[in-house]
Amino acid sequence: MTTPTPEFAKQMANAIRMLAVDAVEKAKSGHPGAPMGMADIAEVLWNRHLKHNPANPHWADRDRFVLSNGHGSMLIYALLHLTGYDLPMSELQNFRQLHSKTAGHPEVGVTPGVETTTGPLGQGVTNAVGMALAEKLLAAEFNKADHAIVDHFTYAFVGDGCLMEGISHEACSLAGTLRLSKLIAFYDDNGISIDGHVEGWFTDDTPKRFEAYGWNVIAAVDGHSPAAIDAAVKAAKAQAVLANGKPTLICCKTVIGMGSPNKAGTHDVHGAALGAAEVAATREALGWTAAPFEIPADIATAWNAVARGVSAEHAWDARFAAYSAAYPAEAAEFTRRMAGDLSADFAEKLPGLLEGIAANATAFASRKSSQNALDAIAPLLPEFFGGSADLTGSNLTNFKGCVKAGRDKWGNHLSYGVREFGMAAIMNGITLHGGYIPYGGTFLTFSDYSRNAIRMAALMKIRVIHVFTHDSIGLGEDGPTHQSIEHIPSLRIIPGLDVWRPADGLETAVAWACAVERKDGPSALCLSRQNLPRLTDVSMVEKIRKGGYILSDMENFQAVIVSTGSELEIAMKAQAELAADGIATRVVSMPSTNVFDRQSNAYQEKVIPYNTPSLAIEAAHPDFWRKYVGRHGVVIGMPTFGESAPAPKLYQHFGITVERVVKNIRTIVHRAASKRAEPLPDSVIPSTN
Repeated sequence: MTTPTPEFAKQMANAIRMLAVDAVEKAKSGHPGAPMGMADIAEVLWNRHLKHNPANPHWADRDRFVLSNGHGSMLIYALLHLTGYDLPMSELQNFRQLHSKTAGHPEVGVTPGVETTTGPLGQGVTNAVGMALAEKLLAAEFNKADHAIVDHFTYAFVGDGCLMEGISHEACSLAGTLRLSKLIAFYDDNGISIDGHVEGWFTDDTPKRFEAYGWNVIAAVDGHSPAAIDAAVKAAKAQAVLANGKPTLICCKTVIGMGSPNKAGTHDVHGAALGAAEVAATREALGWTAAPFEIPADIATAWNAVARGVSAEHAWDARFAAYSAAYPAEAAEFTRRMAGDLSADFAEKLPGLLEGIAANATAFASRKSSQNALDAIAPLLPEFFGGSADLTGSNLTNFKGCVKAGRDKWGNHLSYGVREFGMAAIMNGITLHGGYIPYGGTFLTFSDYSRNAIRMAALMKIRVIHVFTHDSIGLGEDGPTHQSIEHIPSLRIIPGLDVWRPADGLETAVAWACAVERKDGPSALCLSRQNLPRLTDVSMVEKIRKGGYILSDMENFQAVIVSTGSELEIAMKAQAELAADGIATRVVSMPSTNVFDRQSNAYQEKVIPYNTPSLAIEAAHPDFWRKYVGRHGVVIGMPTFGESAPAPKLYQHFGITVERVVKNIRTIVHRAASKRAEPLPDSVIPSTN
């Protein structure tokens, strides 16, 4: 790492400023203020401290860098281009344009070197907490006294907006408790947000707040003094390796839009192009004579980090080779897990485990079936990292032999505390770091707290598993505040999220298997509090994997009953009663509509024929099911909030019953046979609230 002269360091920082100015100006869209204000901090970190290899953005022991204030995306794009990542100048010139690698906010998987998708404020720093947690866990699990193969930092840039968002409290509080000492965050204290000067709405004493969390705080750093910034980073890194080390917040006082003569220090430079006249004035003020999107050769050479990045990775390769020689099994396991691959053991033993689960005829709540599945498959998945938002005993996310993770010890199950949103975004960071498959539990109704982090996992196409229990009015007396009505349908419409609502032990275990096997997106398991009977057998495993399948069929069926979860038992009882009345039906179990929708049209038509009268029953908002039963079908669901009462009484009160299914099937079958436009049966119960 090099330490340039103060004058040359300013020119290196100005390269960032002018790339941001020129890209935003060309796009007529973007946020130049943060890149201009944080350019000096970025120069110090990326040029003097950051351990990375632009030639291999996925090197396992690289430092992680997160731009939590992701609206300032030209900052990271400039850094990636200047240091030698596969991000040519043409991409910077194409900033914010269709199919470019320089989207409005940084996107992982799109831009080489971007570690996480940021933009929703507060989530980036929370992802960084997850990355730092993964680093600490992996180091404890794999490092040996004579070999350290996991030894890197996680750095995050955060702004006022990130710290105003409540999720920053959830995540940073937990980071302090866990002593994630290799997490270093830089607070861009510029006093400006979109509405103007923040003193009207943000007067927190941020240093004291983070000290109270248990962080090491370095306050009042001049964010435009490379020497002061460098000293702060060195101090943070030095205390990180101490036995009682803490995460560090470096509070940098900066001027937003630094270098702009007329707009610096104002909200005018936060989220808009400077304009041609101000761009010219900024060039003159900074003494920048290069044309737009041109970097002087000496500055370009100084920024290029490829050679030292390759050297750093080669040095690690040598250490890893020595580690492999001394600990071949651990080295192979580390390599597998960082690649995100499952062990051969998992594929070989899973069928037998599912067979054993299918043979158990006991009626379990699906939350208990989930724990049974965890007990069976967790020994095959050392990369499992579970947890719960203070509901372990209710979510049943712990499994036999799991070890509680704590401040200074390795473990594979964490009590996140009452931090649903923080938990979800931390799990995203764990997955992005690599080495673990995280899952976390809470009540389904609290998925609203987690929702934006779930959405981000789907957007990033990463493997995170959410365990949501107490999925309906079936939870009973806790009442409408805890009874989920709209949550399952609303989760199903998030693109890329697989939502499972299993009906018995085998469906639950298959849902877990599918969630674990899926590398390209998150999954949510919605589970019951009440006991559910066994309805499936081991011959149905491959059918269950399709998300929807024929559970029980009859010759010359006249109607289809589609259901999920706890209501599938109602569908089966209704089928038997209708059969006694001479009406043949087919029962379709739909544990995952998302997975079913990915099947071929031919398969979907085979399961639910288009022209066959159909009824769906689920103790959730009914509108979602119209896509399967059509305008002339019937949906029995919950269009209102629930009530506080024992579960059986609630099902009766809201008409989620066998009798109602039977009545409606009779009506739609008769209507189809007579080909008359009879009124639709009443498929909803009016609100009683």
